[in-house]
Amino acid sequence: MKKILPLLLAMSLAAPAYADTPSDVEVLHWWTSGGEARSVDNLKEKMKKEGYIWKDFAVAGRAGQSAINTLRIRALSGNPPDVAQIKGPEIQEWGKLGFLASLDDVAAKQHWNELIPRRVQEYLKVDGHYVAVPFNIHRVNWLWANPEVFEKADAELPVTLDDFFVAAEKIKAAGYIPLALGSEAWQESTLFESIALAIMGPEDFRKAFIDKDTALLTGEKMRETLLTFRKMKQYTDADSPGRNWSDTTSLVIEGKAAMQMMGDWAKGEFLAANKEAGKDFLCIPAPGTANQFSFNIDSFVFFKNSNAGKTDSQRTLAKLILDPDFQREFNMSKGSIPVRVDSDMEGFDTCGKESMQAFLRAAATDNLVPSLSHNMAVGRASQIALFDVISRFFDDDDVSVDETMRYIRAAVLADNL
Repeated sequence: MKKILPLLLAMSLAAPAYADTPSDVEVLHWWTSGGEARSVDNLKEKMKKEGYIWKDFAVAGRAGQSAINTLRIRALSGNPPDVAQIKGPEIQEWGKLGFLASLDDVAAKQHWNELIPRRVQEYLKVDGHYVAVPFNIHRVNWLWANPEVFEKADAELPVTLDDFFVAAEKIKAAGYIPLALGSEAWQESTLFESIALAIMGPEDFRKAFIDKDTALLTGEKMRETLLTFRKMKQYTDADSPGRNWSDTTSLVIEGKAAMQMMGDWAKGEFLAANKEAGKDFLCIPAPGTANQFSFNIDSFVFFKNSNAGKTDSQRTLAKLILDPDFQREFNMSKGSIPVRVDSDMEGFDTCGKESMQAFLRAAATDNLVPSLSHNMAVGRASQIALFDVISRFFDDDDVSVDETMRYIRAAVLADNL
């Protein structure tokens, strides 16, 4: 993106912004699946009641990459949408170029500084000013378990990484798949992230992947992370290559596998199968990460516009997103938890309530970390490179640890190129 940003900035400033009417607000996002689409329907209706028309510009594909590519094309032509779904370091990139409108007035009225933890605020601000509004918090470092499989294998739920391997041996001996994993790069990287968090701890995790500390990226904790990561491969199944995440979750639902390490969106698959949290399936922190919280945030940014009517519609949308009622409705539907620390969790299931408690504890003890595998800790250039390095190491036993650490260091630094 860095190569096109100067041109992008020049063209956007030279060309007039496109607008239909002041009451329209065009929103570019990638929530196109059934559950995701339903989650935003309520917001569209709320905007309609406020007198604004939500013009949907939904772009499916590749966890938002297609939408981001479309956004770049629109911005290059001087025709950005009014609102766009962006997250992580890309918010900083767009904001520092002057594309994004400040939301400080809305934030002050709704007391965002008191409602949103500091570590989360860092991803919503540019040069100390709010430019993005968050919808939710997803916890990435979850382990989903089938209690019946554990009982049949006479295995205990793992609290530590050592516990995981003890349980995995018993489950494998009993004829079940210990760890459900689809061998797609992002799924493997999600597993790698939870292991890295367990071994490195939140402080060193942030130093390595955000501060780009090369000593940590090539040090003993990274070596241990990679060796543990590769050791887990023997507890996956032969049909793992290419399997998508939801089919992988189905193995746990159907009692063919005991565990899956995946973000809280996996819960939706269990609920869709009419399974009850705490009874038919269990959600526990990924082994070794009980006190940590790896977060993924969905956010909207608002592009600058000289039309006062457009600005009003943007401010109204930002306000509605942080409204406590909408936060509850949206997150109960999507499977995530509200980003507001004062949220009422009545009506959320066991996993949702446990996730909120973990979020509040981690925020209070500075144990919140941005997700490495879900566009939060590093930019897209680094993430694409990391996916390739991590997946190649996991899939090919001949790839050395030393070589992989060198490539991980290079990948994390790729955003600076």
